[in-house]
Amino acid sequence: MFIADIFNSGAMPTLEAGMQFAAQRQRLLAHNIANISTPDFRPVDLSVKDFQAVLADAVAQRREATGGEQGRLDLKKTSEIEMVAGGTLRFTPRTSSGNVLFHDRNNRDVERLMADQAETVAAYRAASDLLRGRFALLKSAISQRV
Repeated sequence: MFIADIFNSGAMPTLEAGMQFAAQRQRLLAHNIANISTPDFRPVDLSVKDFQAVLADAVAQRREATGGEQGRLDLKKTSEIEMVAGGTLRFTPRTSSGNVLFHDRNNRDVERLMADQAETVAAYRAASDLLRGRFALLKSAISQRV
């Protein structure tokens, strides 16, 4: 119980959810890039705006219910995001429609894919660095070297 309380305190659940989202989106973007010249291929993606809105709502609900520093972060189910047992997130990507349809019926935009990939990597690195700092602080407190 004590360990669960530690992992559900502060920004840790938010950072974990952000890392799960970024990891899944990175997989999807890599898949899209790998299939960039496949005829009839339709790239899929997750909406960053929708995830950020759901995460902000979950943080606001936790803040309202517990004062913000304690408790689970319950993300509302949407068409793309579902929280399953153990706090793991399940994502259902959608087909993006903003790209140009080429003569081989492939819907692609290499520049956008590369920009999205760079943005996703930066978000993952920022969340992992912040989470690493939280764990270092916990480790220091446990070893009584605060």
